[in-house]
Amino acid sequence: QVQLVESGGGLVQAGGSLRLSCAASGRTFSSYVMGWFRQGPGKEREFVATISWSGGSTVYADSVKGRYSISRDNAKNTVYLQMNSLKPEDTAVYYCAAANGGTWPRRDTYEYQFWGQGTQVTVSS
Repeated sequence: QVQLVESGGGLVQAGGSLRLSCAASGRTFSSYVMGWFRQGPGKEREFVATISWSGGSTVYADSVKGRYSISRDNAKNTVYLQMNSLKPEDTAVYYCAAANGGTWPRRDTYEYQFWGQGTQVTVSS
């Protein structure tokens, strides 16, 4: 079992940057694939990025590739999402998620067993 708490969301102008953090409880953080998802107004939850157990591999959605960067610090039980060149269409609630097991990569919501409560990101034009 792992509990996830996101932070770092807020209001930013288009072209700006934000860094989201997700702190995980427990002593087995490095055994989880970690992911970020988002859900915009009236939209389904969608994949943003995922990072492997050691942080050596990452996968991004095409919509954020080149602008977002996912990273993790297993010593701090934390995963990050650096978001640059933000656009109004990036406005969403961003969720951190953890997946156990040995499959890589993980892009679908059903592959993740644990979820945070979400943090709002709003990008103004």
